Amino acid sequence: MNVIVLAGNKKVNPNSADNNQNDITTQLGNKALIKLKDKYMIEYVINTLRNSSLIEKITVVGPKEQLEAIIGDRVDFIVEGTDSIVTNALLAMENFKNDKQVLITTSDIPMLTVEALEDFINKALDMNADLCYSVVDKRVNDMKYPEVKRTYARLREGQFTGGNIFLFNPAVTDKCKAFIEQMLEYRKNPAKMAMVLGVGFLIRMALGILTINAVQKKTERLLGIKGAVVISGYPEVGNDVDKASDIQFVEKYL
Repeated sequence: MNVIVLAGNKKVNPNSADNNQNDITTQLGNKALIKLKDKYMIEYVINTLRNSSLIEKITVVGPKEQLEAIIGDRVDFIVEGTDSIVTNALLAMENFKNDKQVLITTSDIPMLTVEALEDFINKALDMNADLCYSVVDKRVNDMKYPEVKRTYARLREGQFTGGNIFLFNPAVTDKCKAFIEQMLEYRKNPAKMAMVLGVGFLIRMALGILTINAVQKKTERLLGIKGAVVISGYPEVGNDVDKASDIQFVEKYL
């Protein structure tokens, strides 16, 4: 299948009062272009994709001129990015809009392996959904990488952190665009999120009694598409580089 790699293009003012000073983008700029050992972060992701027999064409969206100099000979398309994650995904999707399924990944998961990638793809395809989202169980992460700190959501089935790879059906783009933009805008405002998701949904999430099946059904009711959650046994799909301290952790295992 074809894949979209989100490499960002956000221009950060390090002096802005709105910045999270612990965020790596604020400190070091575009994460895709940060050097880890002898390679740029995005190179690790591209190399993994190229080593998979399941991947055909690759579109990268981000700072085009810089990306062409680094990975221009290893990808099929490079699209100039914007400040918006959603807009970037839509711009890249134009290259694959007739596909039945497109893989989407971020560029800040340099520990991603071929095994982890193909495990997700195979599980997602079996679910025959319009949108598949990867999650990792806290127990799996703690067992393999006990020193890593992640944010977890408590569901009835356990504690899970979000992954950074998705499977998406381009035909449902119009149904999802507005909802995703809303969720990104309201992600730090529970009251506004409750207006969209429902108070009962958020209460069950806060109490840890929400189930994965309930999340999938909520997606179907809100968007009119089939959503599915893929529980990955590979922490690498969720261990992204968000903070400067993450670099040391990642380099230890690369």
